[in-house]
Amino acid sequence: MKQTTERAPKLRVKKDDTVFVLMGKDRGSSGKVISVDPVKQKAVVEGINIVKRHRKETKTGGGGITEMPAPINVSNLVVVCPHCKGHIRPGKVTVEREKQGRKRRYHIRTCRKCGEHLDQV
Repeated sequence: MKQTTERAPKLRVKKDDTVFVLMGKDRGSSGKVISVDPVKQKAVVEGINIVKRHRKETKTGGGGITEMPAPINVSNLVVVCPHCKGHIRPGKVTVEREKQGRKRRYHIRTCRKCGEHLDQV
């Protein structure tokens, strides 16, 4: 029997990115990514896709109706470049840095419009 090991697909969106919503009830708004689930291809964005949850009162916490952001599909989001403020699909660049006497290669996301780096190494 053959074992299959499925890996989570690579996503363009990472935690702490600023994203713009293309589709859905919050179309046209932007926010900061709180968390990303690569297996389900969903991201939770601050202030986007707010839903109400009815919570039962417990000994540790009170109950009631609370509002919280729900996950949104990554295909409905596009990254906003912090430098040129454009909606972009990030490109990748390989950068060599010397660390502890060894050369290391890093793949960094870059803006296709202005060429600035989106990630820090």
